[in-house]
Amino acid sequence: MSPIEAIMRAAPVIPVLVIEDLGQARPLAEALVAGGLRVIEVTLRTPVALDAIRAMKQVPGAIVGAGTVTNPAQLGAALGAGSEFIVSPGLTEPLGRAAIASGAPFLPGVATASDIMRGLDMGLARFKFFPATAAGGIPALKALAAPFGDVRFCPTGGISEATAPDWLALEAVLCVGGSWVAPQGPLDRAAVTEAARRASALAR
Repeated sequence: MSPIEAIMRAAPVIPVLVIEDLGQARPLAEALVAGGLRVIEVTLRTPVALDAIRAMKQVPGAIVGAGTVTNPAQLGAALGAGSEFIVSPGLTEPLGRAAIASGAPFLPGVATASDIMRGLDMGLARFKFFPATAAGGIPALKALAAPFGDVRFCPTGGISEATAPDWLALEAVLCVGGSWVAPQGPLDRAAVTEAARRASALAR
């Protein structure tokens, strides 16, 4: 099993976080881990994202990665902050080569057969299907997965607690990414822990 597949199999849901308040980073990670979601994706969409990764990595049991990584410079910054895996919304040759050279577990985004073929040419076979709902939903992923029997996916984008089980029922899906577990705004630790418990109990 590859390192990225081990991360994808660690829990059925990877929380996708947009962190505005650095003070919430560590308690948010603690709440997610307490609920059974150890793998945490911090998107590089805010000025505090890299510091949030550093803070969350201090939480025992947390596996913290960077999302929304779009170029080699961001890849380097994310790895410098201690990111344990890298997630991208797409796949370009420069980013793909840099990620592979770094040795970091890498989950690039795909939405078409050409995207998947580009990744396979680089030796990659585990992808984020993004934006999952907008890109055609479950019927689109079923059609895409059919010609690529050994490829596995983490659909992300527009997935909710209600729809996650339908995605997880697909053979080609190892996990899903979702923001519903920890919505933006003031942190309610008890609510996040309870949402994480429900998410971690979803069947695959």
